[in-house]
Amino acid sequence: MARARQATPRVPERPRLSKTVIRSARPTDLDSIETLENSVFSGDRLSRRSLRRYIGAPTVLMLTAVSDEAFAGYALISVRKGARTASLYSIAVDPGMGGRGVGRALMLAAERGAAARGREALSLEVRSDNASAVGLYEKLGYQRFDVIPDYYEDGQSALRMRRALRPMA
Repeated sequence: MARARQATPRVPERPRLSKTVIRSARPTDLDSIETLENSVFSGDRLSRRSLRRYIGAPTVLMLTAVSDEAFAGYALISVRKGARTASLYSIAVDPGMGGRGVGRALMLAAERGAAARGREALSLEVRSDNASAVGLYEKLGYQRFDVIPDYYEDGQSALRMRRALRPMA
């Protein structure tokens, strides 16, 4: 008599982990960056001309994220000469890449890049109603230090946040 095989309990599939590569933006990334900028932000967008100027500018660190060989996001960090604090000017992640750690990877690379340029801290402004971004920044150790009313084009306020950076050895 054959024994019935017991069914193996089905384990729910976990989201596939992707390989994300962070690198400096190149002129050939301009179309992807502009497309993402225009799809993610409804207002307060950077122009193509500004984005072109930022790529390779000496006082800017412009990073791109490529995940599974697809453009996934970018971060723009101001590293003005003589300033002790770098500023995250803009960050955008393709909504289709959400939950893969792309935003976190961009932030960590931005911190490393700012520290490598001798900056002691990284500051940022974030929409006060962007709970997912605020949550990420808080998990990464950013502290709220100010609120700017009516900061965005649509009248939304911004939270100012800051994190001290570890000096690069």
